[in-house]
Amino acid sequence: MKLRIWLTSAYVRGLIGQLVGTLLGIGFIEAIRGALGLAPTGATLNLLGTAVAEPSVVFGAIIGVVGSLLAAGVFTDWLKWTVGKETPLKHGAPAGKPEWSRYLNVDVNHKVIGIQYGITSILVLLVGGLFAILFRIELAQPGMQWLSNQQYNTLFSAHGIVMIASILLGVGAMSNYLVPLMIGASDMAFPRLNAFSYWVGVPSIVLILAGMAVGGWDTGWVGYAPLSLRGPLGVQLFLLGFWLNGFSSIASAINILVTSVTMRAKGMKWFRMPIFVWAAIAAALIQFTATQTVGVALMMSIAERAIGLNFFGPEGGGNPILYQHLFWFYSHPVVYVFVLPGLGVISELLPVFTRKPLFGYKWIAFSSLGIALVGFLVWAHHMFTSGMADALRVPFMISTMFVAIPTGVKFFSWVATMWEGKMTFETPMLFVLGAISVFLIGGISGPILGTIPTDLHLHDSYWVVGHFHATMFGGFIFPFFAALYYWYPKMTGRMYKESLGRLHFWLMTPGFWVMSFGQMSVGLLGMRRRIADYDPLLGIETTHVLITLAALVIGWSILIMVYNFIVSAQTQETAVRNPWRSRSPEWQIPSPVPEFNYDVPFEVVGDPYDYGLADSRYIQMIPAVPGD
Repeated sequence: MKLRIWLTSAYVRGLIGQLVGTLLGIGFIEAIRGALGLAPTGATLNLLGTAVAEPSVVFGAIIGVVGSLLAAGVFTDWLKWTVGKETPLKHGAPAGKPEWSRYLNVDVNHKVIGIQYGITSILVLLVGGLFAILFRIELAQPGMQWLSNQQYNTLFSAHGIVMIASILLGVGAMSNYLVPLMIGASDMAFPRLNAFSYWVGVPSIVLILAGMAVGGWDTGWVGYAPLSLRGPLGVQLFLLGFWLNGFSSIASAINILVTSVTMRAKGMKWFRMPIFVWAAIAAALIQFTATQTVGVALMMSIAERAIGLNFFGPEGGGNPILYQHLFWFYSHPVVYVFVLPGLGVISELLPVFTRKPLFGYKWIAFSSLGIALVGFLVWAHHMFTSGMADALRVPFMISTMFVAIPTGVKFFSWVATMWEGKMTFETPMLFVLGAISVFLIGGISGPILGTIPTDLHLHDSYWVVGHFHATMFGGFIFPFFAALYYWYPKMTGRMYKESLGRLHFWLMTPGFWVMSFGQMSVGLLGMRRRIADYDPLLGIETTHVLITLAALVIGWSILIMVYNFIVSAQTQETAVRNPWRSRSPEWQIPSPVPEFNYDVPFEVVGDPYDYGLADSRYIQMIPAVPGD
């Protein structure tokens, strides 16, 4: 029974549909090319002993994604609607199947989709981390040990884009699961679009990983032209996967924005919302407005490779710097898509574990919007070494410094919230404190790269690697783990093993400090990033060994978390309704949450973070009217 459910799941059907669709798409274009007498062009794919042209592979990959969504059942209701059939939303497990089978198939419930996002995020995180450990072992000693340059380049490039995909999935997990619960909604505004936003990301990840099997790519996760225009077929699949993943971001952002604006509970005015919702709104604004820009850049690169249009290739009059402007206009703000929900988790959890009101609620809310806005004005600090005019460098340097203002507001609020609080140190709080310490490292090391003279010296050095990892770990990974531990009882109805949670934290946090400081220190000594080897005369071999060991410790700590969650869901005691004594609405209802969230609606009658204030209430349930 279980095996049959797995084999007939939407994941398996989608993978088969993607394979069949890809082959049909390739065959269709190859037939046309054959009829026109066109020889294979560009990078080719050897398929059953036949050279397949790159344009055919591109078309086949796109049809494969459509095939995946059709086979998984994502389009079923929409297709029925187009021919006039009734398509009521289906709730609960399919007839005759257990409840857990919902998580293997297309489902419209935001909690199911949020958990699907979360589990996929962790799995993708483990894959990306494995790639990092493989090339870190290579870097532990100077000289080439067991990887070729091409293999090294593919691994570090795949590590970058796969980890970014993992973080985007994690953002989707938190926003999808929490926003409707926190605002008192029964679901997202557009449940089917919500399912689409998750399922379109699955075949895009398959495309990215498939690119490793057909030559890989050595462009890094940035895909800079003209390098990306000349690489093997794997580069094209990477660009396609990246491009298709943008549909997921845009669809998810639309849902978050519409849901937050139109579906809040009675009395929940803007400044009575949980602070995480503000962070989710700010992140969604960036996703909705900026993703189109990188989509255009990627589509132009795909077209330039596949059908010969010229945008970025200098030999045909194109401008490779144009790609960087389009790419970074999205890719710097997207850093805040990663970070803002993480910072929202910190602000959400601190009052709970300090038993004090959140200091400066409105300032934190506005600071999230401020970070989102200023993030659009700083993209060119990534390009100080790209030949930019001096007249443009200084304004971008100044705007970069302005990001520190709303970020500083958050740090001030966190410290003020903790000041003289009655803190307890359960695992979620430990990860919140770890997040603050690690994000502080990222914040302090960032302005050095945003200032022209120091950036010209440190650009593309391992200092950048250390800074970026501190920003991502402190801004998202640590808060994400805090959120997983904090809302684990809500999702499963059971408590996790606290001892394993603490072990995870005390392995991961010092491990990360060693890794990040080590990366920045070798950068100061001249180690370039994206390089497979280094001069032993630099004297950095010992530090590289420590970085590699630290990466292994971090990896083991995450595996401990995964083990903890799997075992606890089966063996731990049932969680009480509100184990953290939270005022947030989702903790006032049973765990796991009922299908439609709130069987009895509630009204907001106070402020969300008045912890420690006598007779203060945030919500009250609305009694049913006789005859309703």
